[in-house]
Amino acid sequence: MPDPSPSHALPTFVDLWSSTLSWQPSPQQQEQFERLYQEILTGNRILNLTRITEPEAFWEKHLWDSLCGIQPLLASPDASLRMIDIGTGGGFPGIPAAIALPQSSLTLLDATQKKVRFLQDLAITLSLPHVTGVSDRAEALGHHPSHRASYDWALLRAVAAAPVCAEYALPLLKLNGTAILYRGQWTPAEADALNRALEILGGRLIATTPITTPLSQSQHHYLYILKIAPTPERFPRAIGVPKQRPL
Repeated sequence: MPDPSPSHALPTFVDLWSSTLSWQPSPQQQEQFERLYQEILTGNRILNLTRITEPEAFWEKHLWDSLCGIQPLLASPDASLRMIDIGTGGGFPGIPAAIALPQSSLTLLDATQKKVRFLQDLAITLSLPHVTGVSDRAEALGHHPSHRASYDWALLRAVAAAPVCAEYALPLLKLNGTAILYRGQWTPAEADALNRALEILGGRLIATTPITTPLSQSQHHYLYILKIAPTPERFPRAIGVPKQRPL
């Protein structure tokens, strides 16, 4: 384990990156991660972006967790994909994904305009011209012609119950596109509820990957949903309905 880092700086954990994800950041990407951390700490004073501010916890819960979910993509960082982070909040997992996949375009979607403005400025600061912020609700964006059935990958972390996440994501994905749901614990009952929703939405759960986090030894699950058929036009339903009445 590396020596503890100064309290004001992120740990590098080069060996952990490599041993857990078979990937490690370049020097430029490490600088971007450090700048991301510092900018989030500054923005946090006004916008309440995250409760996780201690360096090692930030590394594990925001950087490592964000990239663990997209590990299947890290082996091909030069691929040109269109991605969307639905309910991005403080920019996770979208901003770390954009740093790791510089050839892919990434849309950060959040309903809070102040957060989206902050993230747009942050993308400029971090030299991420391929990142765009959109302030809207997923239920509305899913019916917008320039977004519906337009994305290769959708990322959803700490957004809602799995069937709700599926209703947000599937309308935005191309056929054969993939949604990644970042979860903590995962139960057979939750899987049954998700599969019922996917039958309606045109998706199939193709993998459930359990992971033990490298520092806190917490249990996480990453769910991979493939879009196998067009999503019926009536989905997503009106704003608020997916959460009030999950499929």
